[in-house]
Amino acid sequence: MTTVIGVDVGGTFTDLVLHDAATGDIRVAKRPTTPRAPELGVLAAVDAAAPAELLARCAHFVHGTTVGLNALLESTGPRRCGAVVGLITTAGFRDVLEIRRGDRDDPYDLFWTPPPPIVPRRLRVEVAERVAADGGVVRELDPADVRRAARLFQAEGVDAVAVVLINSYADPRHELLVARTLRDAGFTGPISLSHEISGEYREYERTCTTVVDALVRHRMGPYLHNLDHELRARGFTGRLLVTRSGGGALTLDEAVARPFETILSGPVAGAVATARLSAALGVGTAIAADVGGTSFDTALIEDGRLPLLFQGEVVGLPLQSPWVDVRSVGAGGGSIAYVDSGGLLRVGPRSAGADPGPACYLRGGTEPTVTDAALHLGMIPAGHISGGISLSAETAALTLAPLAEPLTPPAGTAGIEGVDAAAEGVIRIASAHMAQAVRGVTVERGVDPRGAAIVAFGGAGPLFGCLLADELDVDTVIVPPNAGNFSAVGLVQADIVRSAARTLVRPLDGETLPMIERLAEALFERMAADDAVREVDLDLRHRGQEHTLTIPMRPGRDDVADITARFSDAYHRTFGHRLPDPLEVVTVRATTRVVLDADRPPVPAPATGDTARGTTRLWSFRRRAWTEAPVLRRAAVDGPIEGPALVLEPTATTYLDAGFTAEAHPSGCLMIKRKDRR
Repeated sequence: MTTVIGVDVGGTFTDLVLHDAATGDIRVAKRPTTPRAPELGVLAAVDAAAPAELLARCAHFVHGTTVGLNALLESTGPRRCGAVVGLITTAGFRDVLEIRRGDRDDPYDLFWTPPPPIVPRRLRVEVAERVAADGGVVRELDPADVRRAARLFQAEGVDAVAVVLINSYADPRHELLVARTLRDAGFTGPISLSHEISGEYREYERTCTTVVDALVRHRMGPYLHNLDHELRARGFTGRLLVTRSGGGALTLDEAVARPFETILSGPVAGAVATARLSAALGVGTAIAADVGGTSFDTALIEDGRLPLLFQGEVVGLPLQSPWVDVRSVGAGGGSIAYVDSGGLLRVGPRSAGADPGPACYLRGGTEPTVTDAALHLGMIPAGHISGGISLSAETAALTLAPLAEPLTPPAGTAGIEGVDAAAEGVIRIASAHMAQAVRGVTVERGVDPRGAAIVAFGGAGPLFGCLLADELDVDTVIVPPNAGNFSAVGLVQADIVRSAARTLVRPLDGETLPMIERLAEALFERMAADDAVREVDLDLRHRGQEHTLTIPMRPGRDDVADITARFSDAYHRTFGHRLPDPLEVVTVRATTRVVLDADRPPVPAPATGDTARGTTRLWSFRRRAWTEAPVLRRAAVDGPIEGPALVLEPTATTYLDAGFTAEAHPSGCLMIKRKDRR
């Protein structure tokens, strides 16, 4: 076993989990995120939990980061303060980014307009060249056009360049020549070549992916190299790894070379940890419920498998990259509550974030948040919390008071009014937002959430476990040990994963099967996958259709009938019927996985030590009344406890409402059961 550190940077807190292989101990730390310089929050967490002698024994430092996502948001937001990116593309395709697709993100919004393209038209340069879909050269590249583009980029202060030539995945020679010509002309910034980013067709999606890569490359490379330097100055001698949006991790060099794969590396870690936990506990269907300071992230885990897609979307931009299907909504502890012009109470998506944070943190926040409401209702005990932050119940009440004034108490709310009613409304609205996101990954896929178990984690996840169970009619909630740092546990459990894909539009028949196997082998050779577990997937569709389903394939073992049967079953599960039409292959996908440590525990060690007990004044949502409730440390839960109650641990608080019981599981998890249905 190897010593591993995982650090997850969230919108409000930076979480660390350290697994010491020598002792088997688990160490955790939580520090406020530093948005202007994320590495400072990371290093603060390292300094709090990993002394130099322990850091020197660490083999892998696995990092989930939002640096790439933040760079993208800055370049698409109203301030547009990200890097300046230029685009070189084939003549006639200058406006692909602006033409987009014919659909709309919101078909019911008559005033919807697409976000402006990341690259303005003046920085999108055409070059004379053309490669056919089969790789044949129709027109040779004219280097003079590239030199003209280089002069323009220099004059415009371009930081990074994306090169997207049509069908370059079939023959990349022209893109390679563009890169050499740019360097010869004096351009020194990052260059992203589309054939290295995506081997798939669909020019709009491939262009977006390459442009996003160029954009985040400008920020990600310096950030990761700086973090690596600071860690080594503290005694770290192992490898820095960065998690992928599709699960697993990349090495430092790979993350710098392919930063677009890390856009959503943070939220994915919690889904990875949930998958391993549910498999270890034998839970067939699990719902990851990660409530952080800024957002609520959820994913559906079936039979311990991650819900993997091969195209994602961020801020309206498609990315051709493996992608764990994690849905996010702006409903976290820092989500700001307000009363709209119609007199309705609203929560989120705007967040107080890490700076200044909720008002009760006493760090300059002045607007009421979900955390303020939870503190006022007794769901969180006042005093110090992890990260060196003090909570002020008086400030929370004062901040919530303006919400109560314009609100009209609804019928049937006798006995609750004023700030109490406003606080309860904030929590219920936030819970409803979370439940709706869960329905998006369950009901919309034909999965009944009532048969699932909710795995509640994140700094605020265990606060909402019982509320979500009632919203979704779920009977079981699982709270893992060190729940506030559970996403970082997913980082500690990461393997090194690489993937590549190539479009190959052919009928699925006996002649195509050997072509698929040869192409898959070529992709594996490109990824240097001799010592890795290999996986092959095929994007398939009925001939004449547009969209595909991704089906696993076993090279050398599957014949056409095997693959067809597997596709037919998946098609029936997805659409409810089967079609007799012949199939065609669209894309061949190859994935390699290097297992770093097969003996890593599926959950962090259970809490030990403090077994103090007490009582507190707590609001029960089921009883709709204040009650005196017990307060227990996590290590004190040795038998079933009845709600209402609070269970405390260093990085999270579990709120147990009336009608629920909680009991410690041998794994260290807290198993919450609903005794009665409402």
